Amino acid sequence: MSELLYNSLREIYPLSATDFEEITKIMHHKKYKKNERILDFGKIEKKTNLVLNGIVHQEIMIEDEIFTTDISLSEMYFNNLKSYLEETPSVEIQTAITDVEVLYLTKEQAEKLRYENHAFCYIYAKSWEKTHLEREKRSYLLQKKNAFKRFELFMQTNQNANRYLQEVPQKLVANYLNLTPETFSRIKKEYFLKK
Repeated sequence: MSELLYNSLREIYPLSATDFEEITKIMHHKKYKKNERILDFGKIEKKTNLVLNGIVHQEIMIEDEIFTTDISLSEMYFNNLKSYLEETPSVEIQTAITDVEVLYLTKEQAEKLRYENHAFCYIYAKSWEKTHLEREKRSYLLQKKNAFKRFELFMQTNQNANRYLQEVPQKLVANYLNLTPETFSRIKKEYFLKK
């Protein structure tokens, strides 16, 4: 676990052993069983999570219809940002799709560490940038009316697209792209035939 975290953080910033120790001593470790809720509707998000193993599905309900907001795989960060920042009840549900193992920091711990540890502050900022860049790219691709173009843009702009196709149940990837499972299957086949 610590080697995975160390390597993940070192990709962002050349951490010293002291900096790494300072970060890890306040991180918490938690495991969730398949289908267990990590965050439920109406609860307040109080932590930032890093997936070590497994798949986390984040979804919202609008007018009795469920929409995928994000899917987090190993080495990806997740939280319900609006609830986290505003300390308001979450409109998002986070569920373990598989058995999941996470490391997390509470909001208070993250704030304190950002003030005290330059390396962590830099890593934290870069990780948030990366996460939100992926969400912005997805927001753009969802504006595409043409299903094929939407899938093509997903494959071209999401650095984890192939991981999603290999690791995530396909109906969730279809929902992530706002496609029906049937359309997703047809478009995916068409896309790879053209390659």
